[in-house]
Amino acid sequence: MKPLLLKEACLENFTDLPAACLNGAARIELCDNLAVGGTTPSKGVIAEAAKYCHDKNILLIVLIRPRKGNYVYTDTEIKIMEADIFEAQALGADGISFGALTPDNDLDLEAMNQLGAAAGGMQLILHMAFDEMDFAQQKKAIDWAAEQGYERILTHGGPLSQSNTATVSHLKELIAYAAGRVSILPGGGITAENCDKIAKELGVSQVHGSKIVSLKSTQK
Repeated sequence: MKPLLLKEACLENFTDLPAACLNGAARIELCDNLAVGGTTPSKGVIAEAAKYCHDKNILLIVLIRPRKGNYVYTDTEIKIMEADIFEAQALGADGISFGALTPDNDLDLEAMNQLGAAAGGMQLILHMAFDEMDFAQQKKAIDWAAEQGYERILTHGGPLSQSNTATVSHLKELIAYAAGRVSILPGGGITAENCDKIAKELGVSQVHGSKIVSLKSTQK
């Protein structure tokens, strides 16, 4: 029997969560402000989403990002992110999605280690800050994430301005290099309409997107 494709729905706030779960989302990445690429959701939203997801046996991943813009953070911003990670864990999140870079787009290992340590056993996911790196930097990041026990790296395979067709070749390179040591999670432009085709072409068993399942509910 063909295994089901795991669909991770990226949701802004709580509003669409019931419909996403009803329509096949097996994992949720919760954020706010999708118009700017996502920021950390509020404590209240995380708490209610965690209750709802756990009642449905669905994992909840919380985006940790203090602002829009680049991924080069000040010491104060790292402290804010650390505090948000502690809160996410206390509120019942199963994992955190985050990333911090140096000005030349390498992983900021000091910041990543500090934030990872705050996770207290939650799943660790390196988010699309990864796409700011060149291939050599990405390979080092894959090696590091695998050594640190990260579950996944979320990537479009290139700038979000590029189509899925344009980035599929690089995604294949990343998947081949990771070689199962850490999962490469394709995202960005992947929808309920094209996810099966993309997953088959890449040979992956999970995909991510804000339109990965229908957000229309038949329930009143």
